[in-house]
Amino acid sequence: MITQPYKLYVERKDPARNMARFYAVSIDQTLFGEACLTRRWGRIGTSGQSMTHHFEREQDAVVLFLNLIRQKRSRGYVAVSSRRGVSTS
Repeated sequence: MITQPYKLYVERKDPARNMARFYAVSIDQTLFGEACLTRRWGRIGTSGQSMTHHFEREQDAVVLFLNLIRQKRSRGYVAVSSRRGVSTS
């Protein structure tokens, strides 16, 4: 059982390089009670690509979640609030 919600949406924009990327990651529970980490990424405005990882323990999914967030932050991605275009750094 997932103890708390894990969801993050970040974007990276650089008009000089014609770059407009998004990255979304979340942890949900499967029907079998496993933790499922889902990653989505691509160009803003497209459906992009996705990848899922299944874990027996929520703790393992959280470790990957935090590592992915750390990587994206170091590459210049910033969190975007529910109001489009307002960053929450």
